Amino acid sequence: MTAGKALAEAVARLRAAGVADPARDARRLLAHAARIEASRVTLIAPEDLAPDIARNFETLVMRREARVPVSHLVGERAFYGRQFTVSRHVLDPRPETEILVEAALAEPFAEVLDLGTGSGCILVTLLAERAGAVGVGVDISEAACLVAATNAVRHEVADRAEILLSDWFGAVTGRFDLIVANPPYIAEAEMAGLEPDVRDHEPHLALTDGADGLSAYRAIAAGVGGHLAPGGRLLVEIGPTQGAPVREIFVQAGFARVEVLRDLDGRDRVVIGAQLAQ
Repeated sequence: MTAGKALAEAVARLRAAGVADPARDARRLLAHAARIEASRVTLIAPEDLAPDIARNFETLVMRREARVPVSHLVGERAFYGRQFTVSRHVLDPRPETEILVEAALAEPFAEVLDLGTGSGCILVTLLAERAGAVGVGVDISEAACLVAATNAVRHEVADRAEILLSDWFGAVTGRFDLIVANPPYIAEAEMAGLEPDVRDHEPHLALTDGADGLSAYRAIAAGVGGHLAPGGRLLVEIGPTQGAPVREIFVQAGFARVEVLRDLDGRDRVVIGAQLAQ
């Protein structure tokens, strides 16, 4: 079978399985099976697939039909212009989180704390973009800490990044002029409505607090006073309906300035707290 025919059949199968962008996913999976760049898939379309590539591609397509995320199948996902190692133990880096990164980079910082670091995509990106800055990433999952450490090495910031096993501020010492977090913000009642790619394959610990979706923000706000340096900023990603309640949590925590940023679709996405009363 030629690569082109195998690709066409895979697209049809993935479409029937309800995959949102079957053509894109099939190209990525074929490229991974053939160990080539995705941009080269069209160049091999007239060629017969080698038996080992055909077998690998078939396995990948079958797993994608079962809605295993492409990132888990190929082992990485792009974020802010870099490729990050991912696994089933961490939340996939998502484009909307780049809004938080952009906001964090808009002002100077020297020491950053990333709460619930997961893959480490936020911490590693901030350190890679801000030479000389140092940071700490914490996560309650040991497996996630290992992935974050891997990405720190991959992007050559390991000498400036410390990864700690910690339940929020539990193992954290010192103060930081920037604290960031993309905490679990999906309410337990909303979990059933998620796409199976997310609901069945990403860690629930990183998706939901098992309650109203606001518990993590309350915990962060309660502990931030002991770790945010004077004049520092706290930035958190939120769900699109959480701007008002998270803003109120920040105000109640003592922030004099609270701002809600929207994403490219006009939805509330990031809350920034500044000028915390000491």
